[in-house]
Amino acid sequence: MYRYDEFDRAFVLSRVTQFRDQVARRLSGELDEDQFKPLRLQNGLYLQLHAYMLRVAVPYGTLSSRQLRKLAHIARRYDRGYGHITTRQNIQYNWPKLEDTPDILAELAEVEMHALQTSGNCIRNVTADPHAGAAADEISDSRVTAEIIRQWSSLHPEFAFLPRKFKIAVTGSPNDRAAVKVHDIGLRLHRNDAGDAGYEVIVGGGQGRTPRIGQIIRSFLPAEHLLSYLEAILRVYNRFGRRDNLFKARIKILLEAVGVEEFTRQVEEEWAHTRETAVDVPLEEVERITAYFAPPPFEDSPPPASLDALARDDAEFALWRKSNLRAHQRRGYTIVNVSLKPTGGIPGDITAEQMETVADLAERYSFAELRFTKEQNIVLPHVREADVPALWQALRQADLAAANIGLLTDIIACPGLDYCNLANARSIPVAQAIQQRFDSIKRVHEVGPLTLNISGCINACGHHHVANIGILGVDKKGQEFYQITLGGRADEHAAIGTIVGRGQSGEEVPDPGGSLVET
Repeated sequence: MYRYDEFDRAFVLSRVTQFRDQVARRLSGELDEDQFKPLRLQNGLYLQLHAYMLRVAVPYGTLSSRQLRKLAHIARRYDRGYGHITTRQNIQYNWPKLEDTPDILAELAEVEMHALQTSGNCIRNVTADPHAGAAADEISDSRVTAEIIRQWSSLHPEFAFLPRKFKIAVTGSPNDRAAVKVHDIGLRLHRNDAGDAGYEVIVGGGQGRTPRIGQIIRSFLPAEHLLSYLEAILRVYNRFGRRDNLFKARIKILLEAVGVEEFTRQVEEEWAHTRETAVDVPLEEVERITAYFAPPPFEDSPPPASLDALARDDAEFALWRKSNLRAHQRRGYTIVNVSLKPTGGIPGDITAEQMETVADLAERYSFAELRFTKEQNIVLPHVREADVPALWQALRQADLAAANIGLLTDIIACPGLDYCNLANARSIPVAQAIQQRFDSIKRVHEVGPLTLNISGCINACGHHHVANIGILGVDKKGQEFYQITLGGRADEHAAIGTIVGRGQSGEEVPDPGGSLVET
């Protein structure tokens, strides 16, 4: 796992000091809200319907048990005892007091965390495969690339005020768990026929008002040229991206306006002009960063026969094992996905007590490492198969053993109108109603893999466009209604769902959803 160096530490601490002064001036009235807004956004602080919301960066979703304990402490001391995991692998607090936010940032800095670039028209938190460094199908660990991009993009002077927010995702597997095709830039690590490492570069994906699947502009970019090529893409976007219309400012609109061939030509031309002077990462620096992601000290641990016996004897364990475990690259180990979607729960919410439990379990069973996922769940990436029964029992006691990863009730949902001042409709009650409608975990397993995502407005924070069943909240003459889409997906075969039928009221949604599932 990456650790701060002296430059990271000094930089983050200086930002905390600056923001403490800015908050003091806001509280004293020296700054009004319009003056304060750009300052707070640069520190991840939003003003929502009822309170401020602080979004904390978790680069590529990876964090330590020590960091998770700090997040639990912040939830308990400064919020209402919980946090909310987001689709960018971050965590946010919905109820902090303005006067407490500098102290929260100072406490985050103690464990090498911050809230920088989690908002604003900049390069946001870089996301990656939550199974990176563990997955059996992995070609290369995508966290190394994500960390290189994080260091390069943090407060990059040319890209601090882009036409619109900018999102990058990286996968090192042919099975895309990072949704690279629906990002402004998606990178797929692979090797060419000569065995050299490089990237397929995908540009112009995104959701929101105009959902688009990204287009490949380079099928193979040598790994050593990653940053200079990204810089060329962003320079073209910064130069030609629209700033006169908020709804047409994303790079997907620029690519669509000029066409993929012309956009590619402009990027290649910019790259030819700048690649000799642009920053690319020296090999020794790549090796230094890669060393931070060295595998933990695995043991040679053959798979125990007891798992099969337990699965035969305990149907509940058998279902959990089937849905929540994934193949690991090391013999005798498995990847454990922890669902934050119990029936009647709020998707992605985790209490301070549950955070502490997961931190304990990560230390005991997964080398003190864990991941947040874009599906708003948690991953323990390196668990000995022999430890799985004990881990499962501990998760059950903490109400964290829902056996529904990748299934109908593993719902992605934005906070919606319960919190967000941009939302048109509530997301959380609809998600809870659907979970209760399909409360039979056996039936959900019989249906099989199926994604269902809910957004409270067209901004699509709930990723409804790329769900097998998508639900979008809309305002219809002052009332909350919901559009249903079918056929979306966010993997290597990414597709945008198609709207079907009329808008449904919140009370009607679970039953049409049920008939769709039955069909």
